[in-house]
Amino acid sequence: MSVRIDITGLRPERVAFVPSPLAELGMALHVLAEPGHHPGAQGWATGVAARLDPHLADRMCEADFLWRTTFSDLFMPFAGVPGRATLPGGTLAEELDLLDKLTDDQFVDAGLEFVCTPGYDARKRDVLSDPETRRLALELAAARGPRQVRFAQRLLADPPAVRAWLRQFLEDCDEAFFAETWSRLRHTLAADARHKTELLRHKGLAEALGAVSPSIAHDEAAARITVDKLVESRTATEDGGLLLVPTSLGRPHLTVLHRIGWQPVLQYPVGGAEPVAPPSVEQLALRMTALSHPVRMRLCRNLARSAYTTGELAQMLGMTAPGISRHLAVLKKADLLTTRRRGRYVLHQLDVAVVARLGSDFLAGVLR
Repeated sequence: MSVRIDITGLRPERVAFVPSPLAELGMALHVLAEPGHHPGAQGWATGVAARLDPHLADRMCEADFLWRTTFSDLFMPFAGVPGRATLPGGTLAEELDLLDKLTDDQFVDAGLEFVCTPGYDARKRDVLSDPETRRLALELAAARGPRQVRFAQRLLADPPAVRAWLRQFLEDCDEAFFAETWSRLRHTLAADARHKTELLRHKGLAEALGAVSPSIAHDEAAARITVDKLVESRTATEDGGLLLVPTSLGRPHLTVLHRIGWQPVLQYPVGGAEPVAPPSVEQLALRMTALSHPVRMRLCRNLARSAYTTGELAQMLGMTAPGISRHLAVLKKADLLTTRRRGRYVLHQLDVAVVARLGSDFLAGVLR
C-alpha cells in the first residue's frame, strides 16, 4: 500500500522545499486536539491549553474534525490555486489570502473531506450543484455527529460565511498562541528547507527525498515517487510542481496531499525521533496476529485518527459491512479497539495506548 506520485516531465526547478505557516498552524491545532499522537509536543500542548481563552477553546471544538481526524487540505491552499505553480506564503496573512483565492467549489470540497465522500483523488465532485453528492455528504456527516452535520449544512448553504468564520478563527489562534510558536519554529524549518534544497541541487531528487524520509522512494526510470503509507492512492504533478513542506510539530505524520487537480504536497517531520515504548510481551502474539492482516492494518490507520462506524469503514475500504465487521471482531478480541454508542451509531476506535506498547514502529506506521 502506498501513495504514488507520477512525476513525468517534472523539471528540477519545479520541486520546492518551503515552510508554510498555515500548514504548521494546522499541525498545531492537531497536536492540541490529539496530544497522545505527539509525546514530544505534550509540554507545548499543555502550556498552550493552560493559557487558552475559554471562548477560543470552545470555538476550536466547532470544526476540530478538520484537523483532528483529517489534515484538511484547507491548510495548504497554495496547492489548489489555479496554475499549479503557487508556493506557500511567507506569513500567515499571505497564506490566508491564498485561501481566499480558492473557488467555492474547491473550498467546500476540501472542507467536506472529513465525511469521507468518495473520489478524493479519482474525479471532480460537484458537491454544490449535484443533489446526490450533497445528500451523500450530509448522510455521512450524520454518522460523524451533530457538530459535523451542522458544519456541513452551513458549508453547503453559505460557503462565504464559513470562509469568514475560518479566517477569523485562524487569525485569533495566531494572536493567542501561534505567532509566538511560529517565531520560534520558522528558523528551524527554513534551515531544513535550505538544506534539502542544497541536496536537491547538488545530489539530485533521490538524495533529497531520501533525506526527507526513508518511507519515500524515487524510481527515476518510471518517473514515480512512492510514499509508503497505509493507504492506496495516486496523483501526478502533470504541468505543475512538487512541494515539500517541513513541519516541526507534525511528527510522526508524513502527509501527502493528493487531491485531484491540486499540486502534490509532501509535509514531512523534522527534528528528533519520538521515544520508543516497550511492547507487552504477554499479549504480543495475539495482538500481532490480529494486526498482521493487510485489511486490518488499513483499518488501524483510520481508527488511529478517529472513531468510525462499520458503514463508514466499509465505504472507505470498498468492502461490505459484514466483511468489515469480521475484521473488527478480530481486533476487538485482541483488545485493540474501544467501542462506544452514539444514538443509533456504534463507533469503533483504535486504542493508541495499547498499540504504543506493541512498539513505536507500528504506531508511527499507522499515524504516518
